[in-house]
Amino acid sequence: MGATLGRAHGPYTLYDLDALPEEGRRYELADGWLHELPGDLWHDHAADQLKAVLKEAARQADADVHVAGAPQDVTTPAGVRKPDVFAVSRDVARAALERQTRTYYGPDLLLVAEVVTPRTVNEQIDRVRKVAEYAVTGIPHYWLIDLEPRPTITMLELRDGHYEVAAKARSGETITLRRPYPISFDPARLSEMD
Repeated sequence: MGATLGRAHGPYTLYDLDALPEEGRRYELADGWLHELPGDLWHDHAADQLKAVLKEAARQADADVHVAGAPQDVTTPAGVRKPDVFAVSRDVARAALERQTRTYYGPDLLLVAEVVTPRTVNEQIDRVRKVAEYAVTGIPHYWLIDLEPRPTITMLELRDGHYEVAAKARSGETITLRRPYPISFDPARLSEMD
């Protein structure tokens, strides 16, 4: 990576992030440092399943919502994050497509979700750093998905500038939410095979 970027030890910029070769790896930029994102089949499968759940719920609720995820970016005060899953209004998504940009800004986001990879530095980033960053950015809903031993979702909602636990559901329980749009599902769906 050092030879490709021209700076072996940072700090790095958005231009450095964009210059990284396409090798199947994903990176975020925070405080001038590149952080490789975890990616394994279980993690990626759960993110894909959550996207499908959120898209299905948006259709059923006739919600004006676009659901996406990495490799699209979210700008935070620390830099650039690549959430596993997020939701924006269709107008915001359409404007990004017309501008040919992959970056979204905090006030545009309705929901951000991260699938936690246990026992990695990314676990601490998802549970601590991103909680603070996404709150300051003004993202109203942040979900943390734990896959071990069975899928569990902790739903945080922004209140008075910080996140509070709005709901929590374990595999085998049905969670029903009204915000950011009507959603009802069992977290067990995140580990189901189609």
